[in-house]
Amino acid sequence: MSKRLEVKITTEEAKRQDEIISKLSQHIKDKGLTFFIGTFGCQMNALDSEKIEGVLTKLGYTKAASEKTADFLIYNTCCVRENAELKIFGKLGALKHRKKKQPNFMVALCGCMMQQDVVLKTLKQKYKFVDIIFGTYNIYKLPELLQTRIETGENIIDIWETHQEIVEDLPSIRKHQFKSCVNIMYGCNNFCTYCIVPYVRGRERSREVDDIYDQVKALVDDGVKEIMLLGQNVNSYGKNLATKPTFTDLLERLASIDGLKRIRFMTSHPKDFSDQLIESIAKHDNICKGLHLPIQSGSTRILQQMNRGYTREEYLDLVAKIKKAIPSATLTTDIIVGFPGESDSDFADTLDVVTQIQYLSAFTFIYSKRTGTPAATMENQVDEDVIKARFNQLVAAVNTIAADFMAAQIGNTYEILLEDSSKNDATMLSGRTDTGILVHVKAPLNFIGEFVTVKITNSKTHYLVGEIKVSEDL
Repeated sequence: MSKRLEVKITTEEAKRQDEIISKLSQHIKDKGLTFFIGTFGCQMNALDSEKIEGVLTKLGYTKAASEKTADFLIYNTCCVRENAELKIFGKLGALKHRKKKQPNFMVALCGCMMQQDVVLKTLKQKYKFVDIIFGTYNIYKLPELLQTRIETGENIIDIWETHQEIVEDLPSIRKHQFKSCVNIMYGCNNFCTYCIVPYVRGRERSREVDDIYDQVKALVDDGVKEIMLLGQNVNSYGKNLATKPTFTDLLERLASIDGLKRIRFMTSHPKDFSDQLIESIAKHDNICKGLHLPIQSGSTRILQQMNRGYTREEYLDLVAKIKKAIPSATLTTDIIVGFPGESDSDFADTLDVVTQIQYLSAFTFIYSKRTGTPAATMENQVDEDVIKARFNQLVAAVNTIAADFMAAQIGNTYEILLEDSSKNDATMLSGRTDTGILVHVKAPLNFIGEFVTVKITNSKTHYLVGEIKVSEDL
C-alpha cells in the first residue's frame, strides 16, 4: 500500500517548483489525467521514481493501471547494461503509432541513459516524438519542464553535464509504508574501467548528516521500521563535506533513533570498508548483518585492470575480519564474467574466492561493453561462447553453495519483517531476516509490515519456508 510522505519545502529551488505545481495542478485535475512510470536499473533509480511519483501526484495526476492506458508515460532509464538500453529503444519504437493516434499522449525519458551523448543523438534523430527528456541531476525540475511543454507545445530537452545543488525537499510516494530508501550521497569517484556510472551520475557529493538524520527521523515517525541507505559507494560518504563525517559516524547517529528497527545500506566498496565500520555493525542490533560487498573478480590481475583498488588477498582479509567480528554476517556480491583479458586462470581464481567465502547469493553479469569507458577499447575481448560457458559454471557454483546454506537453516528460528504477498499464493507472505535471507510463511495479508518470529521448516535454493511460532503474540 503506497503512502505519500509529506515534506516541508525548505530550499528556494524546491519552493519554486512547488509554486509551479500549485499553478498546474488544477489544470491537470480538471482533465483527469493519468501517469505511469517504468523504472529500470538500480535501487537509486527506484527511489528517484518514488520522487517522480510524488511530484506527479501532487500535480494532480492519478496513477494508471498500466503503461498502455496512461496519458503521461515516463521511462526512468538505466545504462549500466546494454540490454537495459535496448529494451528502452524497443519500447519507444512501439510508441510511435500510439503517439500518432493520441496526439495528447505524452512521453518523457529520464535517468542515466539520457546523460550519454550517443543516446541523445539517437533520440533526436529517430524518436522526435518524445516530449520531455531530462537526466539524473535535475529530476526535481520536472514540474517546470512539464509546464514549459504544456505552454509552448515544444519538445523539451534539459540535460546537465554536472550537478548543481542537491534538492531533496519534494513529495515522494513510498512503495511501502513500513520501509524506505534514503539517498545519503550521489555520484562516484572510483572510475572502475568497466563502469559508466561516474560519467552519468557525476562525482561524489554527500548530504549533510543532520539532513539525513531529520529525514530518517521523519520516516520513522511516519511508520517506517526499516531503511536502506543508498549511495554508489556508501563507505566514502562525507569526504566532500566540510566536517568530514565518515559513514560510521552517520550510522552511529542513525542507530540511535528510537523505533528504527533495521538499517541496511548499499553499495559498499571493499577498499573503503574500515575497521570502525565493522565495529559499528557488530555493536548495534539495528544495523543489519547482511552485507553486499562486490568483488567483481577473484583475480588480482583483473582487479587491477578494473581499477578496483584492492587485491584478491586484501578482499579475503577483509571478509575474514567481518566474519570474526560478526559471526552471523552473510555476504552477497557482484561478479563480472568475461572482462577483457580474463583467462581460464583468472576465472578459476574467481571460482576459488566464491568457494572460500560461501556467498549467500551473487549478482553475476556478463561483461557489457559501455561506450566511453576504458574497458570498451581494451584488447583481448573474451569470446562470447567462452563467456557464456564461464557464466553458467559460476551460476551453478553459487547456486550449489546457496542451496547447501539454505538447507542448513532448517530448524532455526528467525525474526523477519513481512514485506509482500506471493504472486502465486495470496496466503503466503515473504520477508527477510536481518541477514537478508528471504523467507516465505503462511500468514494473512494484514501481517504485511509486521515483524514475526518464524521457525524454518523447508528450504529451496534461494529462499526458506517457515511457520510462525505459536508463542508469537499476534
